[in-house]
Amino acid sequence: MRRQALKRPQILLSAVTAGTLAVTALAVAGKASATPDHPAPAALTWHQLCAAPSTTTASCDVMKVDNPHERVTAFGTTTTAAPSGYGPADLQSAYKLPADGGAGQTIAVIDAYDDPRAESDLATYRKQYGLPACTTANGCFKKVNSSGQTSPLPSAASANQGAEDSLDLDLVSAIAPRAKILFVEASSGTMSAMGTAVNRAVTLGAKFVSNSYIFKESSSDPTYDRQYYNHPGVAVVAGSGDWDYSWGVGYPSSSPYVTSVGGTSLVRASNSRGWNETVWNNKPGKGTGSGCSAYEPKPSWQKDSGCSKRMTADAAAVADPAHGVAVYDSYQASGWGVYGGTSAATPVIAGVYADAGVPTAGSNPASYPYAHPDALNDVTAGNNGTCSPAYFCTAEHGYDGPTGLGTPNGTAAFHS
Repeated sequence: MRRQALKRPQILLSAVTAGTLAVTALAVAGKASATPDHPAPAALTWHQLCAAPSTTTASCDVMKVDNPHERVTAFGTTTTAAPSGYGPADLQSAYKLPADGGAGQTIAVIDAYDDPRAESDLATYRKQYGLPACTTANGCFKKVNSSGQTSPLPSAASANQGAEDSLDLDLVSAIAPRAKILFVEASSGTMSAMGTAVNRAVTLGAKFVSNSYIFKESSSDPTYDRQYYNHPGVAVVAGSGDWDYSWGVGYPSSSPYVTSVGGTSLVRASNSRGWNETVWNNKPGKGTGSGCSAYEPKPSWQKDSGCSKRMTADAAAVADPAHGVAVYDSYQASGWGVYGGTSAATPVIAGVYADAGVPTAGSNPASYPYAHPDALNDVTAGNNGTCSPAYFCTAEHGYDGPTGLGTPNGTAAFHS
């Protein structure tokens, strides 16, 4: 969500050259082999859509695959084939989630600026996968500004922000297909604008708030907690960032009132689960974030001994663009694509909270996984950098920074 001089809706592109990974595109699709009609290319490339954030301006946490091998029409639905990238059935299988989760719940998605195709693109995604329609007309989808009004909406988003919007909306749909969606568009990517949007979502009744944006942490964060993110009885969720351990800690992921979400590489496996996960870390500077906050106090439910303050992350989910998720985005974009980043993991975890049901009144849902660590898939392999103590950046049995206590194994770890 970083804007050039904050004067016009134009997200800065990362200056880093797109990464190249020696994996087949059908690995992204979660398939075993290529078909004769669609031979898989030898390499997959991807890039970050947004530059690293500052303490005052947020950035998105999105990775986009440049050359996915698509088996569907670029625009619209293709009933005879599945798009490249993991779809709802894949994610529900990987995390043992119901196919009809989220009934009776409202998930808020917070993003900056207006995506004029948000609803229509979401309709295409849901139709492709046979999910129930979620529209303004049937009362399932609502798009508002930070005042809670449907008009006037903020200025138009950039193409990159449109991709973020689609990723967020598609993935909460994949995980909680029967939940209502409240899409709150902040007027800009500043702290006050994003925080005001969060407050508005809660005022409008959302019990689950997905925040796929990140700021660099600062000494002002405890104040922002009180102003924007301390909402007892509401599951507020945010990603830990896409620049690996070396970049540092991001906010609001570091807030003790927010569930901090790390990223994994999710691949099919021949084990009893059918899936395997490791820490997402494609190359230096391209992996999930983690670390010990310099400013936020340690919550009582977090027991790791190497960090005297708030440690990130708490839980994790799919984020590796090399094994990414399918997303439909036609706003200044080419339709179907494959994406990753902790902006994918964040709406997944928000959706799992919705599947688990309304949080207990007055509680802090960020604490729930710590009461049920055995109800998570413990990620024990991989790292996102070099660090000391080792668990700050290296997966191990039990808690670690990159993946927290693990990934969803059903919904038991996400209710009190």
